[in-house]
Amino acid sequence: MSDETGPALAALLAESSIRLAETASDKEDAIRQVGAALLEADAIDASYIDAMLERERSVSTFVGEGVAIPHGTLAGKDSVKNDALVVLRFPDGVDWDGNDVRVCVGIAARGNGHIALLSQLATVLLDPDRAAALRAATTSDEVYELLKPDPEDE
Repeated sequence: MSDETGPALAALLAESSIRLAETASDKEDAIRQVGAALLEADAIDASYIDAMLERERSVSTFVGEGVAIPHGTLAGKDSVKNDALVVLRFPDGVDWDGNDVRVCVGIAARGNGHIALLSQLATVLLDPDRAAALRAATTSDEVYELLKPDPEDE
C-alpha cells in the first residue's frame, strides 16, 4: 500500500476525523479545532497545537482555492505520535488573513512525512474542480473520493 510517496492520503484519514459542518470565530480558532481533531485521533500530543499556531505566525498555511493546510513547525514534529490527516469544513468560511477559507486539512507527520503529504495534497487541492467539490462536500465518502489520487496524476 505504501510506496516512495508514503501512504495514500485517504489511509491516514479516520472517518471520525472528517468534520463537515464546523464554525470558527477566526483563523486561530480554526487551527485549534484542527489540532483538537488531531489530538482526538491520537496523532499528536497537545503541544503540537502550539507548533501549528507558531507555523501560522511565521508562514500562512493558506494554499488557495478556499483551502488551508495547518501543520506544525519542524520543532513540533517530536509531538507527533502517528501520521494522520483531519479534514474540517467551515461552510460559513473563516477569514484567513483576508482570504476566505472553507476547508482546513490538518497534517501530523513524523520525520519528513509532511513534505510528501503536502505534495500529494497540493496536487488534489490546487485542482479547482476538486477543491470546489471538497468545499461543497457534505459526506465523508465524498471527502475520501476527492483525496484519492487521480490516475492521470501518477
